[in-house]
Amino acid sequence: MKFLHIADLHIGKIVNDFSMLEDQRYILSQIADMAKAGGAKAVVIAGDVYDRAIPPAEAVTLFDGFLNELSQMGIEAVMISGNHDSPERLSFGESLLSRQGVHIAGIQKDALTRVRFQEKGKETEFVLLPFVKPAQVGVRTSQEAVELLLKQYWEEEGMPEREDAEDIGILHKEKQQMQISKTGKKNRVLVTHFFVTDAGREPELSESETTIHVGGLDNVDVSLFQGFDYVALGHIHKPQRIGTYPVWYAGAPLQYSFGEAGMTKAALMVTLDEQGLKEVEKLPLFPMRSMRKIEGTLKELLEAAAEEYPEAQENRQDYIQAVLTDQGELIDPIGTLRSRYPNVMQIVRKETEISLLKEESVQEHTIVEKKDTLAMFEAFYREVRDAALSDEGKEIMADVIKELEG
Repeated sequence: MKFLHIADLHIGKIVNDFSMLEDQRYILSQIADMAKAGGAKAVVIAGDVYDRAIPPAEAVTLFDGFLNELSQMGIEAVMISGNHDSPERLSFGESLLSRQGVHIAGIQKDALTRVRFQEKGKETEFVLLPFVKPAQVGVRTSQEAVELLLKQYWEEEGMPEREDAEDIGILHKEKQQMQISKTGKKNRVLVTHFFVTDAGREPELSESETTIHVGGLDNVDVSLFQGFDYVALGHIHKPQRIGTYPVWYAGAPLQYSFGEAGMTKAALMVTLDEQGLKEVEKLPLFPMRSMRKIEGTLKELLEAAAEEYPEAQENRQDYIQAVLTDQGELIDPIGTLRSRYPNVMQIVRKETEISLLKEESVQEHTIVEKKDTLAMFEAFYREVRDAALSDEGKEIMADVIKELEG
């Protein structure tokens, strides 16, 4: 069986006051075409379908269109709720939709939701474990919550308990781990949404991550997932594998911060055969607009835009963070830049760094305490600009202060 693993769609997200809906519509259409071209039986969405618990109507309409597109292609959808989703809202109509090939596990129930597929005489079972706060299941940490819920599943399956698995030394050896599933009658895929670590080693994060990890309470060790042929994770925005396990984060399909500028996003095409996991292929996603950083003076950036070759003109539509190296004051720099780069999101001023002697710092604070107006302005200027006021600037300010004080 083949399925496409994606996650962290964050439909309805707004980045620096820019709605990402148009970009999300574009990338979801690309994902649907990719699933069809690759012969995927299902698209698996590992949480954070929406960016917030109460998504805007446009976001719901967009996702509805995506599910309809998959259905028309004969591709089923399997999804769980993430920490950004409202479990109750995402679960609306799940029993009815399941009969139409849209399988949802929004609310955590007493038993984990299972979705079964038959392909060439081999059964593949998707086990859906949505994001759940530890207190909801009466424990203190996410590790304990996942351990409790998976223990119930394995008890129903009659598999060896985790302690037995440790005794025979399989928890940290992928080859031996895979042999567990080979002895079963079906392939098992876990779909979940947590902060997964490998013996304390954390996954790579980006600036757009919004999860706060306090004292490791959110951490879930990857060893808990032994016995599954593949684990489809959501929650972290960079596509990556956890250790040597068949445990993968698909990452977000779009760049959602300038910390992700230049990062290639992907969907994961997963192939299972009668022996278990056969292949995980990273399929790159190509956004309508990338996030890009440019640096220079305002004049240099405008000149560079004017000199771009015609084939590079489409890059002007990218989301831009402009790092300006100008030292003087600028009048409406963002408006000026948008005449050439219409989607400038941020303007950052890069000031010249200077080292101050301790004596100068002490002297400055002494003057400020005496409430000398010029000295106070110099301190304010240094705080805002991270640079010393020039002699010419001091003369100008002295004249202004004299005029204001009469």
